[in-house]
Amino acid sequence: MRRVKPLDLIATAKRLVDERSSRRPRQADLKRAVSTAYHAMFHHRCRTCADCIVGTRAADRCEPAWSQVYRSLDHGHAKRQCAHRRIEAFPKQVEDVANQFRMSRTARHEADCDPHRVFRLSEAIELVESSEQAIRDLRGLPIEDRRAVAVWLILKPR
Repeated sequence: MRRVKPLDLIATAKRLVDERSSRRPRQADLKRAVSTAYHAMFHHRCRTCADCIVGTRAADRCEPAWSQVYRSLDHGHAKRQCAHRRIEAFPKQVEDVANQFRMSRTARHEADCDPHRVFRLSEAIELVESSEQAIRDLRGLPIEDRRAVAVWLILKPR
């Protein structure tokens, strides 16, 4: 089974905003890059949740359960959780990644849904780079913090 690789999505977004290209990126390229960078972050969170809750090794996990956890992350719920005041109970790095997720989701919504929103090349590049860094930051967290984030993102607080 071929899965979405978040850093492949980042590479695609970078190609869309490549300053060294022979032509200046069109507004459609900039908007697609912003949207793709957000989806890279989102898919990374889906994978993190599934890996932390079900397991990382395909031989040792139930694939239907892994897929169910992967697909259970909801865009709106994840955004609300990242904005929740209790996010401050996590390490600072988790809070920073949560803030980046919220900002990236807002930019993605503007890119995909607002016909009047115009992105500057520098702004799109910054959003792509910060999304990539947020993926790397989440990857770098200790497993116990990643597990806590996975539960936080998927389950409703009670």
